[in-house]
Amino acid sequence: MMIGMIGKELRRRKTTEDTEFHGVFDTKIIFPPCNSVVKFWGVITILLVLLAVSAGPVFAQRTVTIKMASPVPENTPWGLFFNQLAADWRKITNGEVEMIVYHNGVAGSEKEVVRNLRVNQIQAAVLSTYGLYEISPEVMTLSCPFLIRDDDELDLVLAEVKGELEEKINAKGYFTLAWARVGWVKFFSKQPVYMPEDLKKQKLGTIADQSEMNHVFKTMGFQMIPVAHNDILIALNSNMVDAVFQSPVAVGSAQIFGLARNMASINVAPFIGALVFNQRAWRAIPDKYKPQLIESVRRNEAQLDRAIRAMENEMIQTMGNYGLKVNQLSPAQEQLWCDEIGRAMPSLIGTTFDRGVYGHIEAIVRDYRSRQR
Repeated sequence: MMIGMIGKELRRRKTTEDTEFHGVFDTKIIFPPCNSVVKFWGVITILLVLLAVSAGPVFAQRTVTIKMASPVPENTPWGLFFNQLAADWRKITNGEVEMIVYHNGVAGSEKEVVRNLRVNQIQAAVLSTYGLYEISPEVMTLSCPFLIRDDDELDLVLAEVKGELEEKINAKGYFTLAWARVGWVKFFSKQPVYMPEDLKKQKLGTIADQSEMNHVFKTMGFQMIPVAHNDILIALNSNMVDAVFQSPVAVGSAQIFGLARNMASINVAPFIGALVFNQRAWRAIPDKYKPQLIESVRRNEAQLDRAIRAMENEMIQTMGNYGLKVNQLSPAQEQLWCDEIGRAMPSLIGTTFDRGVYGHIEAIVRDYRSRQR
């Protein structure tokens, strides 16, 4: 009888141990019966499925925000181009790439923009040759005065050298997406300018950030006065400067022609811009979209070039209606300017202007001119 009672007690304890766990601190964990476990995990599974379905789009879509700096006004062909580009990219990527354009130079000077581009405070920027110089000095050769003289020569030069220049820019941690012209730099002055000696009698204002071009004209013997971009009108009005070299679009937009009423017809240099991304931002864009994004840029690039050329011609005509005088140079007078820069080039090639790029461009335009005779 005693043995039977002991056996019963052992069986009772074994049953208890099967359903209870005595922890180190005598904490009991009571395991639910098997059917309860099944129901519990079934509920958890359903909740996880519902969560995955509802949250799926959130995890699947990662928005890449591109903050882009542009020095040009929004109500210009350039501004419209970038706004259209932002809309196209949003559509192509189904909202995965969001481009925010900061127009009108609100992001700062080109040097400041390049610094911010390097540290990824902005991800893309429109830079002229002056800004591109901060990344790859070889690009400045495109703006060598009187080296490239008209649109046909510029078309040939860009077709030949832009790939080479893009490689140099991209090797510094950037990606060059597009090139476009902004017009031609010309002389605007208080007194008529036909020959170099006419301009040497006047004080020529230059943008303070454009120290390289300041050096070029100083080497040619001109009186150079650095002026902040926003102070050009003040400098002209106070007789601090008598002339400037800028694009007609910039002169017309800023009403500079009201004080500098003469424009020499000669093209000083092409005013070229490029849309540049830093590599970190470009890599962040999903590769599957990049061919379409690039195609959208190429599709609009030619239209932008045509719009810029038309806008420059219209601006010159409009300024003429309000008193601007175009000083038409003869071929002999134009040659005097080319001779002037020619005498200065030995000290500028290899310093301000890259020797290899200069030689390449010079060969292209020399060959083209020989075929035009």
